[in-house]
Amino acid sequence: MSLSVWFGLVAACFLISFTPGAGAINTMANSITAGWARSVWGIAGQQVALVAHIGIVAAGVGVLVANSPLLFNIVRYAGAAYLVYLGVRQWRARPQGQVDETIMPTESSWSMARRGVLVNLTNPKAVVFFLAFTPQFIRPSHPLAPQYLVLAATVVVIDVVVMWFCFAAAAKGLRRMTRSGAGQTRLNRLFGGMFVGVGALLAIVH
Repeated sequence: MSLSVWFGLVAACFLISFTPGAGAINTMANSITAGWARSVWGIAGQQVALVAHIGIVAAGVGVLVANSPLLFNIVRYAGAAYLVYLGVRQWRARPQGQVDETIMPTESSWSMARRGVLVNLTNPKAVVFFLAFTPQFIRPSHPLAPQYLVLAATVVVIDVVVMWFCFAAAAKGLRRMTRSGAGQTRLNRLFGGMFVGVGALLAIVH
C-alpha cells in the first residue's frame, strides 16, 4: 500500500471512528462504571469484532450478507435487539448510593470484552460498510494478504486511540455525577436511552 493511499485510509478511519455509534456509547458507559483504564477491555472486544468484519469481507462472505435480505435482516434485528436489551438494562439499573471514587465496580475484564465483541459483531451494516470501504484501498493486482493486514492494523489502532483517548476520556468528566444516587440514575437513563436509540436506528434505517 503506497503512502498516499495509506494517508487516505488514515483520514477515513479517523472520520469513521469519530462518528458516534454503539461502540462509542459502550466505551463511555464502561469508562464511567469501571474507570478509564479498565474501559480498554471493552474497546479490545470491539476491535475483535472489527477484525472479524474485515475477515468476513476479505473472505467474500460480506457479499452473501449484502445480497441475502433474509440473512441480513436476521443479523440486523438481532443486533438491534441486543442494543435495546443493553439500553433497558442500563435504564433500569439501580443507583448504588454514595460512591467512593477510589472503589470502582468489579465487572470482570472478560465481561466487558465480551460485550464489546457483541456490540460490534451484531451490526451487519459494518460488513456492508467494509464491503464498500475496503475496495477503495485494496489493489487486486497486488498481493492481497499484506494489504488487508495493513488495513486491519490501521483500522484497529486508530479506533483504539479514538475510543480510549477521546470517548472514554470524555466520559471521565461525567463521573462526578456518579457521586449521588440521583446522578447515577440520570446517567443510567442517558446511556440506556442512547443504546435504545441506536438499536432503533439500526432496526429502522435501511
